[in-house]
Amino acid sequence: MAVVKVIEIMAESEKSWEDATKVALKAASKSVKNIKAIYINDMQAIVENDEIVRYRVNAKISFLVE
Repeated sequence: MAVVKVIEIMAESEKSWEDATKVALKAASKSVKNIKAIYINDMQAIVENDEIVRYRVNAKISFLVE
């Protein structure tokens, strides 16, 4: 039987929500192995002077526990 653990990571990008998701995955993969899925729980955009300046995601990352 496999055991899956889920961690939550918040990440940010100046480009897009997709890029923020990639940032979250890259950060998690530095210390977590066997990542199987990433679920975006929440998205937020930071606005300054009527322009979006940063994109943020709250990601849940699932991985197998050995």
